Amino acid sequence: MRPNLFVASALVLAAVSQVAFTQATDSVTSRLAAQNALFDDAWQASLKMSPMLATAVGDYRYNNQLGDYSLAASAARHQRDVEDLARIKAIDSSGFPEQDLISHDLFQRQLQQRVDDYDLKEFEMPLSSSGGGGGIHANLADMPLSMPFDSVKHYEDYISRLHQIPQAFQQVEDVLTAGVKDHLMPVRFIAEKIPGQAEGVITANPFVLPLKKFPASFSDADKKRLSDEITATVDKEVFPAYRQFAEFIRTNYIPYARTTLSINSLGGGKRRYQATLRRFTTTDLTAEQIHAIGLKEVDRITGEMTALAKANGYKDLASFRDHVENDPKYQPASAEAIVDDFRKYIAQMQPRLPELFNLLPKTAVTVEPIPPFQAAAATHYQGGTPDGKRPGRVSVAVSDPTHRSFINDEAVAYHEGVPGHHLQITIQQSLTGLPEFRKHGGNSAYTEGWGLYAEELGKEIGFYQDPGSDYGRLRSELFRAVRLVVDTGIHDMGWSRDQVVQYMRDSHAVDEPTIQAETDRYIAGPGQACSYKLGQLKILELRQRAKEQLGTKFDLKAFHDEILSGGALPLDVLDARINRWIKAQPVTALGE
Repeated sequence: MRPNLFVASALVLAAVSQVAFTQATDSVTSRLAAQNALFDDAWQASLKMSPMLATAVGDYRYNNQLGDYSLAASAARHQRDVEDLARIKAIDSSGFPEQDLISHDLFQRQLQQRVDDYDLKEFEMPLSSSGGGGGIHANLADMPLSMPFDSVKHYEDYISRLHQIPQAFQQVEDVLTAGVKDHLMPVRFIAEKIPGQAEGVITANPFVLPLKKFPASFSDADKKRLSDEITATVDKEVFPAYRQFAEFIRTNYIPYARTTLSINSLGGGKRRYQATLRRFTTTDLTAEQIHAIGLKEVDRITGEMTALAKANGYKDLASFRDHVENDPKYQPASAEAIVDDFRKYIAQMQPRLPELFNLLPKTAVTVEPIPPFQAAAATHYQGGTPDGKRPGRVSVAVSDPTHRSFINDEAVAYHEGVPGHHLQITIQQSLTGLPEFRKHGGNSAYTEGWGLYAEELGKEIGFYQDPGSDYGRLRSELFRAVRLVVDTGIHDMGWSRDQVVQYMRDSHAVDEPTIQAETDRYIAGPGQACSYKLGQLKILELRQRAKEQLGTKFDLKAFHDEILSGGALPLDVLDARINRWIKAQPVTALGE
């Protein structure tokens, strides 16, 4: 009978184990379902609160709405963040698969950061977030280029948004007035750019651009009606709102702007800048540490430039630099020549992408000049829609073109186009099995770090054949190292604008128009400029780690796919992801 007892005991234990396993599985399943429901609920709320975001990701349900720019809207978003933070903290993530664990961590981090930063009230400075004093006046002017116009309904949605522009400006004026009261102000010379930019929008009138691209299927009656409505709305509502806004800035805002450059002068001690650095770099590095990394990288890259000069027969870097920077062949004659240069480099890289990646972008990319009313902006990328119907856009800085140079174009084209931002962002948008906030969100350290890393990939497959262009590649990297020095110099070490300009001139990293625009950019929007180099250094560190540990089994394309297939991750999360990937690979001896 004893064997039967053993059998019976084993059966009981097996049954108990099966019940426990089923309960645990059910628990994980239900908690995952709750998490996914929260992600979807929060994403839908964000689209509803930010109709322009919805348009950007190809969701056109709110295309007739411009959005709420009021203080009340900021408060409502904060309240939503507080509630969602409590909800995600209440979900136990133990037992979750890797990607769901990452999503849980990222969602909680993002919310916690926004909640922690809310009391700094930087939302009361909506004009200081981009170089040259960007803001609502510039963002609205881009609307005709970032909306769909392939149906009468889409044109009617656009007209509805035009009607809402006066209210949006009034809401922003109320926010700016609160900023004046709380002494949260941009630097005066940044604020002084706003009226001229607003008037530049009126002069350029981008709002009538949709009238030049009516679909052939539209009837003559619809074309006339839509043309009349758009023209009348722009003349009677949009332009007066722009003029009123410019006058408000001149009269009620500029006189109260601050004269000190550092963001820490706004109160809160060093916490304000440190919070900004953490947001953009996803690290806890201090300003002092970042400044030191910048100085070290400047020295290293300058050494590589010196080696390049000598390899090309020059006695030193100064003589090589003097030749390259003054050679007429690197000096554009027009804005069109600069745009054409970018198109050439992106076109030559496209067919070579399969040598570097298995994952490839499916959305097209276009290249266009930055319009005059946004002349202070740097060359940048704007994503297309996930369905590929609206292409990604590389917008190229072309102001004062004859004082610019071709030598950085190849590197920047790879950075902004392929294999840089366009490739990374379109792949991220197409990922499956991830919540929407991960497909359309991210952080600057990852995205800009990837863009800078991508510049070097052109060298690896044989581009940068022209010595001047290769010099430009190194100069582009040097520029990102210089940013670490000057951003922290401004906001942590009390540098003046003249000190920044002189340091950048002495570095020979960029041309004079770029020096002026970029200096204002760092003053207006601290921290973001530090993300490029720190992100690039992390990706290079991970690549070297993988090569050392995997030996001959290291596959560059597989490594790139692993970097890209998780979406834009904080640098520490990316580090952990690559470590797991390395451990999952078959390993051989390094000398094999």
